[in-house]
Amino acid sequence: MDHSPKVTDGQSILTLDIGGGTQDLLVWTEGDPLENALQCILPSPTVMIARKIQQATRDRKAVFLTGRLMGGGSSSQAVLDHLKAGLPVYALSQSALTIRDDLNQVTHMGIQITDSAPGEAIRIVMGDIQDQALAGLFESFGLVLPEIRLVAVQDHGFAPQESNRRFRFKQWENFLASENPLETLLYQDIPAHLTRMKAIQETWPQALVMDTGAAAILGAMEDEQVKKIDFPRILIVNIGNEHTLAAWMVEGRLRGIFEHHTFFLNQEKLITDLESFVSGQLTNEQVLQDQGHGCLNTIPWEGRFPPLVVTGPRRGLLTHAPVILAAPNGNMMLSGCFGLLRAFRYSNPA
Repeated sequence: MDHSPKVTDGQSILTLDIGGGTQDLLVWTEGDPLENALQCILPSPTVMIARKIQQATRDRKAVFLTGRLMGGGSSSQAVLDHLKAGLPVYALSQSALTIRDDLNQVTHMGIQITDSAPGEAIRIVMGDIQDQALAGLFESFGLVLPEIRLVAVQDHGFAPQESNRRFRFKQWENFLASENPLETLLYQDIPAHLTRMKAIQETWPQALVMDTGAAAILGAMEDEQVKKIDFPRILIVNIGNEHTLAAWMVEGRLRGIFEHHTFFLNQEKLITDLESFVSGQLTNEQVLQDQGHGCLNTIPWEGRFPPLVVTGPRRGLLTHAPVILAAPNGNMMLSGCFGLLRAFRYSNPA
C-alpha cells in the first residue's frame, strides 16, 4: 500500500536542507507562484547548538546533552573545546552518538553517559530538527507548519567499527551499482543504518528524508541554464560549507561520485581533482588518504572536458573558472530545497 503523502491544490510543502553552516527553508504552496514562497536562510542546528555550548564554556558551567542524535561539525567541536577547558560534559547515550558512533570512544574523551546530570548543568537539547525554534518562527508570522515535510541531511551511516568516511562511500558505490535515479534517494522508509535520518523521523514522523548532496545536485538540474545544456555528459559540483560533492551525470543518470571536505580544497586542487575524476585517473584510495570520502567513476571520459555546473555556499572556490553557476529559480542557496521538491515530484507525479 502506498502511504506517501499526496499534494492537493492549495496544500503546502515544507522543504528543509540542513547543512554545516545553514539550514535553508522553502515552503511552497501548490498552485502559487514560486516567487511568493516562504524562503529563509537560517543558522544550521549544529551552529545553534555550538553557540549554546560556547556560552556555557564562557560561563564555566557543566553541560548536559539531551535530545537526539544529530549532525556533528560545529557542535561536536564545541563539546571537545568544553572538555579541553576542564569543564564537565554529561550526555544521554542517544545524544552522545552525535560525537562518535562508538560510545566507548565517547566516554574515553571524558563525556559522562547518564540519564540525568547535576542540577547546575546547562541542559542543551540536541537534534537536527529544532522544533521549538521553527514553530516559533512560523507562529510569529501567523503561519502553520505544513504537514508535508521534506528534509535533507548528510548521514554517514552508523559504523562504530570502521571509518565513517569509508562506510559512507560504500553507500555511494552501492547506489551507483543499482543504476537507480538520484530521485529515489528521498526516503520514506529509511534504511536502519542511516541513524541521523531516523532521528529526524522520530521528531517529524511524516518527514521524507534525503541526502544533502543528492538534493543539491537535483536542485542544480532545475536551473534553466543547466536544462539547456546540449551535451550528454555534465559534471555538477556542490561546494558546501563542510563537504564538496561532484556528480558525474551521463544522459541524465548518475555515473560517478567524488566527495571531499571543502576545508582541504582550493581552486587549483579542486579543478585538478575534478579533471582526474572525470578521466578515471583519480582513485578512491587517493581521495581517502587526502582526508576525503572517496571517488568512483563507472564511465570515465577522456574527451573534451564536459560542462561544469557549480552550486553551493562555497561556490566562490570556482567562480574564476569557466563554470555555469546554477541558481534554480534564482536562488542558489535553495538548490537543496528545489532538489527535494524534484525528488518528491518523481515519487508523486500527480
